[in-house]
Amino acid sequence: MNALSAPHASARSEAWPSLAVDDWTRTRETLHMWLQIVGKVRMAQASMLNHWWQVPLYVSARGLTTSSMPHGDDVFDMEFDLVAEVLRIRSSRGGTREVRLEPKPVAVFYRQVMDALADLGLEVSIMATPVEVERAIPFEHDHEHAAYDPEHARLFWRQLRAADRVMNRFRSRFYGKSSPVHFFWGAMDLACTRFSGRAAPQHPGGAPNCADWVMVEGYSHELYSCGFWPGGSAEGSFYAYAYPEPDGFATHPVRPHVAAYSAGMGEYLLPYDAARSAADPDGAVLEFLQTTYEAAADNAGWDREALEAHPHRHVLPF
Repeated sequence: MNALSAPHASARSEAWPSLAVDDWTRTRETLHMWLQIVGKVRMAQASMLNHWWQVPLYVSARGLTTSSMPHGDDVFDMEFDLVAEVLRIRSSRGGTREVRLEPKPVAVFYRQVMDALADLGLEVSIMATPVEVERAIPFEHDHEHAAYDPEHARLFWRQLRAADRVMNRFRSRFYGKSSPVHFFWGAMDLACTRFSGRAAPQHPGGAPNCADWVMVEGYSHELYSCGFWPGGSAEGSFYAYAYPEPDGFATHPVRPHVAAYSAGMGEYLLPYDAARSAADPDGAVLEFLQTTYEAAADNAGWDREALEAHPHRHVLPF
């Protein structure tokens, strides 16, 4: 029997909340544009890092944050506080501004954010058009996306919080080059990427409203990438892919058994609802990440002995 007692079931639903993708489409579309505005501020201010690692946001104790960004000799940060329902902007000079997270058009939110930055002496210029979406409405003209349900946004953050916790455990197993666990606001996904150390063939590009050279930089080296995004199944999906995809990757045995390779997407998918309803959700996601990584590393001939963390390396001398 895999049945859980009521207290265990309650604790699991708290750690792994249910949120149907179809239930929060309008809120998600608005939040996506708000996230892009703030992400583009980070992109404008941060120094370039390989594979665009300077542009993502990070899961925080309250929502999603930019972390600190330079502005001249000062620094500032921006955080979507999804508990208090505000975007909070803090300057190292001591000033703070807040923009309410409530139903409002993207155009209004954009102007409020830029005005708040200016009030703090943080003039920032961004490319004010969204990327990686089919219909790229300039932010200042977007009166279409205006819905916002704070409870749905909080549930999504709690999904990200669970995914972030497990993905960081997975990341700790690797000693080679690895990205942080970070949230890419272009595709609205939480991701972590491992690298073999070898260069990759030039990526063909093709993302909507995104220059091909962006993808060329992102995929310049052979990699395995995994993550979570609100798509692919009823409550979102964990995903895993390799670039370039080696022969045998798509047919490699992976676990848990509900995970499957999507030929149309070129990646493995584990439905979020299957993970959260497992007897051990953390273990199910870790198993998916580990076995899909092995599908990439084994079939592409990665030097796993050199790249992976072994148990004795984590034994502290005290």
